[in-house]
Amino acid sequence: MLFAQENLPARPGPEGSAWIADALAAAEAARSAPSAPTGRGAPEWELRFAAAGRECGSPEATQAVRVLLLHAARPGAATVARIYERGTGAERRAVLLALPHLPLAPDDVVPLIEDALRANDTGLVAAAVGNGAAAHLDDHTWRHAVLKCLFTGVPTAAVAGLTDRARGDGELARMLRDFAAERTAARRPVPDDLSHVLALTAKEA
Repeated sequence: MLFAQENLPARPGPEGSAWIADALAAAEAARSAPSAPTGRGAPEWELRFAAAGRECGSPEATQAVRVLLLHAARPGAATVARIYERGTGAERRAVLLALPHLPLAPDDVVPLIEDALRANDTGLVAAAVGNGAAAHLDDHTWRHAVLKCLFTGVPTAAVAGLTDRARGDGELARMLRDFAAERTAARRPVPDDLSHVLALTAKEA
């Protein structure tokens, strides 16, 4: 999801608006001078990306601004990977949400999605499956992503393209039944979403 500045979840005051405008200008300038660092060793827009949590108020507005900064700067694969690897959970989530808007090849996107799916952070899992970047996952990894949602409590409604991709997927159906059987044997509740996804797999491809 990409936000327009005027539609941020929490409208900033004059100082916040000015800060965001300066940050976006720095990000847009980085397109023509991507290697221009500040005296602190990183381009200004990257410093603004990290500082957004202090300047933008709510977590929702901070996330939106970070996605906008990434879209404006359009950094290459190495920069995106570095920001993700060094980032906090909130910063990593913004990177994941921005992936569909960045000029990256599937081979650059998939490792980040897979890393997020290995995390126990439900925010990262939801972001990983909730945008077009997850369409690059192979069938095996995508099925395990659906199971990860069920296991961690992330609503399967967050999975982009779930209805189309699950349709007629017999292997996913088998995995869902096995998962439900394991939960039942352990006397643990079966997630409500499981029956919904199982019903999707029964439809003709």
